[in-house]
Amino acid sequence: MPARNVTVDRASFGHRVGYALRHPGRVPRHLARATRDMWLRRRYPDHVDYYRAVMRSDTRVSPDAAVGSPSRERWLALGAMQFDYLVEHGLRPGHRMLEIGCGNLRAGWRFIRHLEPGHYHGLDISPDILAAAQDTLVEKGLQGRLPTLTPVRDLKLAFLPDAHFDVVHAHSVFSHSPLPVIEECLAHVGRVLAPGGWFDFTFDRTEGEEHHVLHEDFYYRTETLVALAARYGLEARFMDDWEELPHGQSKIRVTHAPAG
Repeated sequence: MPARNVTVDRASFGHRVGYALRHPGRVPRHLARATRDMWLRRRYPDHVDYYRAVMRSDTRVSPDAAVGSPSRERWLALGAMQFDYLVEHGLRPGHRMLEIGCGNLRAGWRFIRHLEPGHYHGLDISPDILAAAQDTLVEKGLQGRLPTLTPVRDLKLAFLPDAHFDVVHAHSVFSHSPLPVIEECLAHVGRVLAPGGWFDFTFDRTEGEEHHVLHEDFYYRTETLVALAARYGLEARFMDDWEELPHGQSKIRVTHAPAG
C-alpha cells in the first residue's frame, strides 16, 4: 500500500483536478458518488441518517465493498489485520467486547470465535449491513457463540450497562464521521468501559487542514481527537506500531485517565 499522504487537502479544487487527470478511469464513479451525496444530503440532513442511507445503497451492491473491501480477499485480510493486532495488544477470550460499526463482521467473526460465548456485542447504524452480518455468522458456523448484534440510532450507548466492556473497538467509523458524532461517542464510551479497559479506533489522519470529501470521508489531526478525548476524562495515545501495517488509516487507543 502506498505511504499515507497526511498533508494533502483532498477536498481542494486543485487536488480534485489533478487526481482526475492522473486517474481518468475513476472519474465516472466519483461523479456518481457526488450525485448521490447531493441527493441524500438534501433528503437526510442529519449525518447519521445520511450515512445509514449511504450504507443501504452500498450494501445492495456488495456488503464487502460497503465496509471498504473491494474484494473478498481484501475483506479477509483486513479482518485478520484487526484481529491479530488486538490479540497482540491484549485481547483475551475472557474479555467482553463492544464493536462499534461492526459492519458485516469483517473482523467480528474472528473476535466472536476467539471470545467466550456471549462476550461479543456488535453495533451498527445500518440494519442492512447487520443482515449481512447474520449471513456471516451462518457462513462461519458461529451461532453457538451467542453474539449480540444491535442496530442503533446514535452513539450515546445509553442502553448498555456501566463499566461492562473490557475492549471497545471502532474500525473505519470515525473516518466517516463529522466531529459532533465522534464527540458523542467519546462523551459516552467511558461509562461503558470497564476499569482497565481500552477503546481502539481508527481515523483518517491529516497534518494539514482538516477536511471531508463528499460528507463520507473525514480527515482529522491527531491532536484534535486526543484533546476531544481528554475533555471527557479519557487519555488517548497514538498507536505508532499500527502505522507499520498495510492500512490507510491511523489508530488511537483511549483509556480512562488516571485519577488525580
